[in-house]
Amino acid sequence: MNNKVSCECMETTIGDSNQINLRKKLVILTITLIAWWFTYHQLSKVTGWFTYDFFGLERGTHLGEAMAFFLYDVPKVLMLLVLVVFGVGLLRSFFTPEKTRDILAGKKESVGNVLAAGLGIATPFCTCSAIPLFIGFVEAGVPLGVTLSFLIAAPMINEIALVLLFGLFGWKVAALYLSTGLLIAMVSGWVIGRLGMERHIEDWVREIRSNGTPLFMETMTWSSRIDYAWQAVKDIVGKVWIYVIAGIAVGAAIHGYVPVGFMASFMGREAWWSVPLAVILGVPMYSNAAGIIPIVQALLEKGAALGTVLAFMMAVIGLSLPETIILRKVLKPRLILVFIGVVATGILLVGFLFNALL
Repeated sequence: MNNKVSCECMETTIGDSNQINLRKKLVILTITLIAWWFTYHQLSKVTGWFTYDFFGLERGTHLGEAMAFFLYDVPKVLMLLVLVVFGVGLLRSFFTPEKTRDILAGKKESVGNVLAAGLGIATPFCTCSAIPLFIGFVEAGVPLGVTLSFLIAAPMINEIALVLLFGLFGWKVAALYLSTGLLIAMVSGWVIGRLGMERHIEDWVREIRSNGTPLFMETMTWSSRIDYAWQAVKDIVGKVWIYVIAGIAVGAAIHGYVPVGFMASFMGREAWWSVPLAVILGVPMYSNAAGIIPIVQALLEKGAALGTVLAFMMAVIGLSLPETIILRKVLKPRLILVFIGVVATGILLVGFLFNALL
């Protein structure tokens, strides 16, 4: 009897301790999120002060624009990356790889490509932020082609781009961009899936998959889930942050030194080579959809063809050199080359089709 009472008291003590520990973590998490939100919304002012007041660079100059871009995007992207990885970590503590496999079990891979591309559209993040979800897909045993459909759609299409395109150019252009971007993501993922290139995923990503999911995940407490998500942040961000900074540095240099007028002169409807040239010019650049749309507007105002400009936009936000640098952390060179070739072919076809029909 005494032993039973003693055990009940011990369980009560442990339960109370866990509740206290959870409350502390929730308070810390709440304070951190508030600080994150405040810092994120002050980035523009702070980086502007550093660029133009602290460093003394002039507004509108090549170096000033490049430095402002770099100082703003590095903390912005890294902050988004930490937030996304933490959120994905929490979700993954509920949905194990086995459950994900069960959801996709029995479905044709083509259906998986459609679902993954749709999920990518609903995920308004750049490629570096989508990588944690890509790793989660691989870990869950989802086919490579399906994961790449997601990875293509996530940066290329999002609600910010669609709303801005609708506001600037009307619903037809927005609908065309949505439908063609979705088609590129689905078809590209399907084609790559047929090539059987799973062995060209980086070893450390496959090791995560082979290690499996801890058995305790299905019975984890909220406190343990928070710990699990934070560990995911340290593991994943710790591996990709240097690639993120390198990618932004390349993009900042191009952003500051490539003039809009120079590109518009090569993007007319008359020249057949304008579409491939626009894609080549877009590949070295780095921007999200919201950042590139003002450039798209300026190019169209200066006489560039719609198909050429859309191909340029897709290349910048869905197939860029900074993106490739980031992807190199999770994909081996041969798979990256195949990825670039298949997606570039889809973008070229869209550009030629739009220029022929519109």
